[in-house]
Amino acid sequence: MTTGERRIRFVVVTAVVVFAYGTIVHVADLLGLRPALSGPTWLTVYFTSLVVFDPLSAVLLAMRRVSGLYLGCAVLLTDAAANAYANYVLDPATGITAGRIGQAVITLLALALTASAPAMAAWFRRPAPPAPGSPAPVDPGRGR
Repeated sequence: MTTGERRIRFVVVTAVVVFAYGTIVHVADLLGLRPALSGPTWLTVYFTSLVVFDPLSAVLLAMRRVSGLYLGCAVLLTDAAANAYANYVLDPATGITAGRIGQAVITLLALALTASAPAMAAWFRRPAPPAPGSPAPVDPGRGR
């Protein structure tokens, strides 16, 4: 495995973990285990929709699907924007807050995944390596 492949695998694993964490957070919100959001209905609907889109992104990325990469980028970019709106427009607090730190982290993750997307897409399109212990693929041109 090359250094580039290791980096891509690291980004994929990190993104899957981030989306799994996001799933837990948004499910907790839905179950009322965290303080309720007070904001416009569209924002609540968006954050609730992440209960579906976060795990879908994680699964598709883990399966090396380019669609998961595109969905993951879209989810993180829109999540960063929605959190920016919630933390800078709706939140009357001044200065640094936990929400603003979280929004900054989501923004950095969104930018990192989006910047990595071209290399990752090329890697996703290549055939996956065979699982350890599986037989080598047969070359149809060898005439067995």
